[in-house]
Amino acid sequence: MKEHPYTNELVHETSPYLLQHAHNPVDWQPWGEKALSQAKNENKLIIISIGYAACHWCHVMEHESFEDPKVAEVMNTNYINIKVDREERPDIDQVYMNAIQLMTGSGGWPLNIIALPDGRPVWGGTYFPKGNWIEALQQVTKLYKTQPEKLIEYAEKLDQGIKAVDIVEINTEEINFKKEFIDTAVKKWSTSFDYQKGGTKKVPKFMMPNNYEFLLRYAHQTNDKDLIEYVKSTLTKISYGGIYDHIGGGFARYSTDAKWHVPHFEKMLYDNAQLVSLYSNAYLTTQDQWYKDVVYETLNFVARELTNEEGAFYSSLDADSNTPSGELEEGAFYVWTKEELKELLKNDYDLFSKYYNINSYGLWEKGNYVLIRKDDTQKFCDVHNINNDSFQKKLTEWKTTLLKHREKRPRPRLDDKTLTSWNALMLKAYLDAYRVFGEEEFLKIAIQNATFIKNKQLKSDNSLFHNYKNDKSTINAYLEDYATVIEAFIVLYQNTFDHEWLDISKKLTDYTLAHFYDNKTSIFYFTSDQDPKLIARTTETSDNVIPASNSIMAKNLFLLSHYYNQAKYKEISTSMLHNITSQIKDYPMGYSNWLDLMLNYTSNFYEVVIVGQQAEHKLVEINKMYIPNKLLAGSTSDSERELLKNRFSEERTLIYVCVNNSCKYPVENINEAFKLLH
Repeated sequence: MKEHPYTNELVHETSPYLLQHAHNPVDWQPWGEKALSQAKNENKLIIISIGYAACHWCHVMEHESFEDPKVAEVMNTNYINIKVDREERPDIDQVYMNAIQLMTGSGGWPLNIIALPDGRPVWGGTYFPKGNWIEALQQVTKLYKTQPEKLIEYAEKLDQGIKAVDIVEINTEEINFKKEFIDTAVKKWSTSFDYQKGGTKKVPKFMMPNNYEFLLRYAHQTNDKDLIEYVKSTLTKISYGGIYDHIGGGFARYSTDAKWHVPHFEKMLYDNAQLVSLYSNAYLTTQDQWYKDVVYETLNFVARELTNEEGAFYSSLDADSNTPSGELEEGAFYVWTKEELKELLKNDYDLFSKYYNINSYGLWEKGNYVLIRKDDTQKFCDVHNINNDSFQKKLTEWKTTLLKHREKRPRPRLDDKTLTSWNALMLKAYLDAYRVFGEEEFLKIAIQNATFIKNKQLKSDNSLFHNYKNDKSTINAYLEDYATVIEAFIVLYQNTFDHEWLDISKKLTDYTLAHFYDNKTSIFYFTSDQDPKLIARTTETSDNVIPASNSIMAKNLFLLSHYYNQAKYKEISTSMLHNITSQIKDYPMGYSNWLDLMLNYTSNFYEVVIVGQQAEHKLVEINKMYIPNKLLAGSTSDSERELLKNRFSEERTLIYVCVNNSCKYPVENINEAFKLLH
């Protein structure tokens, strides 16, 4: 007798999400020529079902529908069934997400589409209860058999809409970036701020790290104390909330409520990467010890649970895990009962329960509590008349005890594939933490990951792979991979002055210009011209939970234009930003990374060049200050490179501060350099 009564084509895949469905009775196939050709040859409609390994509602629909032989019979008889991991194939996901948003006005995952044999969508939605799903499949099947012309007509209209979604209008006005434009955008955006609970007034609440990176920088450069306070309050509220794992470190994906209390419990690499960068920069501006703790605890979590022996990072941890009774339940790994805590913490329970609100404020459901803080630790100690140092020791003991106990529970499923773009975000996070805190281990881990990307994901023609697992990379990279790797390697250069990383960034940039760039709109496509065509070739311009690949590329080009004296790079970056200004004006919150780039044009942007035998030492000192409007270059020896040539001295280490090719007289003293930077 076979171990599994059903096995389909997904059994040959490496994606954990696809493998989760490999023993469904549905005849799933991976996206590819085989499945698409079969649909055309048999003139069958296609079901395209898109999700990801850590997706709670994907699991629910699988259990209710895709594991049911009766549902599978309806699907297998009338459709070619294709499963897609949205993280492996964001290009497919973007096309059909655009379609579903045009059809229904909203989107999400699981994303379920019915398409014609040529891939053009005709119907779809997100999660469907089993009865609704069967009824919809039967209705669309009947319509296709009796009145196919109706579906074809609808598909043609929708296809035009999908192709129009990503069109970027060319801005014919004169290029003139002004500070007033940014001021107005921030003022418009601020109407959505939640000043009491942090973040915005919407629920659920996503953390949107890039939004706060921009607002932190803007507030710093404009000395807007109210805005600085709002950003600080938001970061504190987020990290006090249950969305932060107070026992094991790291952040969940989003909060289901207004006070950041109950998360959607999945932990994604990309969230944690960007939040490490954000809290590191926030520490520089505030010197808040808690922000430092958050960074260290989160990186400990990443090292412990999301890092492999090659120095590559895994993608995510599931929201669901098994309860003691064996039921799969969201958050089971992370929540606590009063009885459990009393047994583990003994006499300390009372104090612990006050600090982490094991009360009506911290109650979730079914007698389970999600740990949540209200107060600053010093304030808590003052109220309870406790010495801060001794309380910090207690905190460490509590976390150690509870973490040790939690490790005995059934673990959430791990998505152990590696994605180049997300790895680059975490690489940058380690570098940002190293820059701020000077922890050599952070730099060591960053270099190991960069070396992994260089050796395993970078091809001889300067193209990249998108995915990696079991020593195999199979999917060509998307613009998000190039943009984030270029950015991370520039940051690695800025922290080490090792020009190898800067040179790889330039080679990758030139590859994207050759294979992704659209000269007409000055925007990059998401996919390469080397890849098989989908029903539409999308572009990504609005900043979301991860900034748009185009906004990251525009910033990369701006920096590389300085490093290599390439006027063409600057010209493209400027045109990209210019063509996006109307979208920024309409919805500033969705274009924070573009606004960050605009700050480079509307106020001084500094080239800080450190040349001499003590360059690396002086770099460490420079990094102790939050100066977001700068790039760094340097060398400990003579060099003919742009920004460095004719600047080396054997006797002295000099710091050059330049703006728009105009340089102040070089200085040796760090404090003198700081004066030039203000």
